[in-house]
Amino acid sequence: MTTPESGSTRPGRVAGVALLGLAAVALVLGLITVFGGNGDGRADGNGEEQPPRPPSSSATSTSATPRPPSSDTTSARPPTSSSPAPSKPATTTKPPGGDGNGESTKTTPVRVYNNSTIKGLAARAAADLKADGWQVAEVGNYSAGTIPTTTVYFRPGTDEEAAARSIAADFGMRVEARFAGIQDAHEGVIVIVTNDYQAAKGKNDK
Repeated sequence: MTTPESGSTRPGRVAGVALLGLAAVALVLGLITVFGGNGDGRADGNGEEQPPRPPSSSATSTSATPRPPSSDTTSARPPTSSSPAPSKPATTTKPPGGDGNGESTKTTPVRVYNNSTIKGLAARAAADLKADGWQVAEVGNYSAGTIPTTTVYFRPGTDEEAAARSIAADFGMRVEARFAGIQDAHEGVIVIVTNDYQAAKGKNDK
């Protein structure tokens, strides 16, 4: 047999339990709404999984499409001159005492000396020089030292330099200024022939 107090408290407990259930349901729905929503790859209001949404076309066109480089190349071009640089007139230099071809230098006396083991080589070289128009003033031997190769010598600052260079070019000789051993010899070009001399070598090659 129940008392009046117990009969009145049971409905109150049932109502309290019902209110707690409603509050729990509301809390769950609120959490779903806050953390779910309609975002990409999450449940919507109905609890269904939604596929990710593609990016909008406006964002793709502005951020993903690269812009071509500027076509303005005027700053990269080198400056051009409106007028060409003036050209310098060509100048020719003639050797001292000659006309550039060595013709006027052939009046310079030539002295030919033998420094080889070949007998009569100086006379043969002198004959070659005479045949080419040179004025041979002396033929002899040079025994004061050994000359490494056939060489024509001159006194610097005189017309002998042009004559020496002309002979060297025509006969394939080396050309040098006079050394101490022949510095005080008679005036004129000095040709000292050695074993490597070949008669009129430069003339035969032309």
